[in-house]
Amino acid sequence: MRAEVIAIGDELTTGQRLDTNSQWLSQRLTAMGVEVAFHTTIGDDLNDNVAAFRDAVGRVDIVVATGGLGPTADDLTRDAIAEATGTELLRDEASLVHVQQLFASRGREMPARNEVQAYFPAGSVPIPNPNGTAPGIEVSVQHAQRQPCVVFALPGVPAEMTEMWEATVAPRITLLQPEPRVIRHRRIKCFGVGESALEAMLPDLIRRHREPRVGITVSDATITLRITATGRDEEACRAAMEPTVATIHESLGTLVFGEENEELEHAVLRLLEERGLTLAVDEWATEGLLTEWLLAADTRSRVFRQGATTAALGWPNYTPIPTAEPHSGSMAREMAEQTRSAAQADIGLAVAAFSPQAHQPDAEFCVAIALPGSTRKLRFDCAAHPAIIRSRTAKQALNALRLALL
Repeated sequence: MRAEVIAIGDELTTGQRLDTNSQWLSQRLTAMGVEVAFHTTIGDDLNDNVAAFRDAVGRVDIVVATGGLGPTADDLTRDAIAEATGTELLRDEASLVHVQQLFASRGREMPARNEVQAYFPAGSVPIPNPNGTAPGIEVSVQHAQRQPCVVFALPGVPAEMTEMWEATVAPRITLLQPEPRVIRHRRIKCFGVGESALEAMLPDLIRRHREPRVGITVSDATITLRITATGRDEEACRAAMEPTVATIHESLGTLVFGEENEELEHAVLRLLEERGLTLAVDEWATEGLLTEWLLAADTRSRVFRQGATTAALGWPNYTPIPTAEPHSGSMAREMAEQTRSAAQADIGLAVAAFSPQAHQPDAEFCVAIALPGSTRKLRFDCAAHPAIIRSRTAKQALNALRLALL
């Protein structure tokens, strides 16, 4: 089954409010095995709402809409559904009594305008809203060539929407499914090459309509391969994913560093713990970002001894670095060796300063890894958008250490 999620309100289309309802509903629909094919966001315009609902019921099996069920003139969802389905609005007496009683329980008189919330498209079913004045709407739209599309309209208030989803909508969707289905995802994290280069290394895994599907996304130079499988239950989905996961590992090797929410710092700390090693960091270009990441991730093993920036080193045994170009390999080596010694760690990782020509296409930066008995100096290109150059540099340093540990 395929679904569309519709979010209604000028506050959403103008960017004044973030649409968290669509994200929440999409996660729940996916967990139930319903593929969310479309997200639609529309303002408070009747013609636009009618068009959106007509399009939705014509292309999916389930529509879940939020917003536009209040009592004011800009709440148009009930009118839009009625016009889109060719029906008239009829008053439901039980819903009117509920709204009246809700006002009475709060010591208030119901304004006449709230009566509109008891009107529903003919043939629809009210969805109870125990703690709000806006009942939801369920209506089935018939099609000649396929199964009916079922529309669920819920209030935009998240607390009311989620309560009504759990109590009424989710159980109804379960009954609509011809057989139990779930959709599960698995994320494989990679680092070290560009997106197109990585895709070329995979044997046709990104092909559309493949099962399980594999999607590829990039964030701050980290590539995530998202595997999506549909099956009777979670175990079936996991089993269906395994051959694809094995192919990814076989094709990409050490480019893969983790899964799900793991980042490079988690992979590095895990390797250090497995080998019984400790780490100290000194960073210049990354301005403390490596230290921040490692401190946040090292909540258990305590293999990260200490981190510092060259401009504010406070090691008890630290001696000034000999005069050298701040962006040179010599500077990176001295930083790594001295931070390792001063922190009494097994490994020192250092990132030198950016070159004054860091914006040039051929610019590089230097990283050094001081290991017991030897120090490795490495150079990496600075080619990155200015907004991510610092985080990409930190990741390249961590990845260099990861590969050294491997």
